[in-house]
Amino acid sequence: MSRIAKTFARLSGSGRKALIPYVTSGFPATDSTVPVMHAMVAAGADVIELGVPFSDPMADGPVIQRANESALARKVGLRDVLATVVEFRKRDDTTPVVLMGYANPVERMGVDVFLDTCRDAGVDGVLVVDYPPEESEQFSRAARDRGIDPIFLIAPTSDEERVRQVLALASGYVYYVSLKGITGAGHLDTDEVAQRVARIKQGTALPVGVGFGIRDGETARAIARHADAVIIGTRMIQVLDDGAPEGAAGRAGAFVASVRGALDAPEGASGDGAGARKGSA
Repeated sequence: MSRIAKTFARLSGSGRKALIPYVTSGFPATDSTVPVMHAMVAAGADVIELGVPFSDPMADGPVIQRANESALARKVGLRDVLATVVEFRKRDDTTPVVLMGYANPVERMGVDVFLDTCRDAGVDGVLVVDYPPEESEQFSRAARDRGIDPIFLIAPTSDEERVRQVLALASGYVYYVSLKGITGAGHLDTDEVAQRVARIKQGTALPVGVGFGIRDGETARAIARHADAVIIGTRMIQVLDDGAPEGAAGRAGAFVASVRGALDAPEGASGDGAGARKGSA
């Protein structure tokens, strides 16, 4: 069983939901990513989505795009991201890491080399935003052959055929995009999210995570009533950027702990406490 599957099984067994923060590798500083990752895990993150810096991140809003540009200005590339995972694994062999990025760096490296290097580094899943499911059967099979979960996005505009294609290829978890447009945009409609997640779940036994538009414990808690995981990207980057780079890990840990606390609070509680540490839970 993969790290991702084990993590969701453990959480399901205890009636808890997964918290998946996103960070752009190399932001806010080249040497900040690994400490930030460890701080988020200590504060209650269950899976980490690690962004591969790219010059034209078309699904991402201005906040994450600026983080990409900042990392690229420091020459952080795909091999550096993979080296970051290797460094993270020296202390943490349990928490799943999912790489999130775009096709160009993968194609430049070569798909087989990329997947081999991901496997050797300790990557658990890959989400290549601009790999359409209609053209990804070979990639998905190659990833699974190496023990890596291929993860795909389902959008509010995805029709039933597209959803079926995604569910036929995906493993690990499915990422439902809660908003039309880019990350950090729009108003989160929890009723619509609930309806869409329920329809997705009719076609798969995979966990369904929801991202885009989740900014705090309150919105995370509202989404977690319907989804198996909440994914926080834009707000996480804003937290990292809200101060000196040397304080990024502390800020990340405090924010993740607040969201973890909201997710784990009993129904009827405010959920605004500091949050429990991950530990063995």
